[in-house]
Amino acid sequence: MIRLMLIAGAGGFLGTCLRFLVGRYMHHIAPNSAFPWGTFAVNVVGSLLIGVLYGLSERHHLLSPATSALLITGLCGGLTTFSSFADDLYLLLAERHQVLFVVYLVMSFALGLTMVMLGRAVIK
Repeated sequence: MIRLMLIAGAGGFLGTCLRFLVGRYMHHIAPNSAFPWGTFAVNVVGSLLIGVLYGLSERHHLLSPATSALLITGLCGGLTTFSSFADDLYLLLAERHQVLFVVYLVMSFALGLTMVMLGRAVIK
């Protein structure tokens, strides 16, 4: 377990570094934009990447537990947690849990935004 945790941590380090670099790059491309292009880019790319990796894992069994920890949990998790959120939503739809899909989507968004607002208010 410790070994897999360290492997996931290494992937998380790489993902976080990529997120940082993409954010800087996008700010360089569109320095005056109010739109959060860096976050948007890593969320979209991370969602595609986690879909491809899970697809390879499920269909072809190509990912060992260590590779999965490195690339899915670590890299994608460090790049963006949105990718895991998107995959969770996909699984709920694929398993025909439409009500849970809506509850998870709405509650995650509403509570996430509320908690950010609360955290900022507490600090003010």
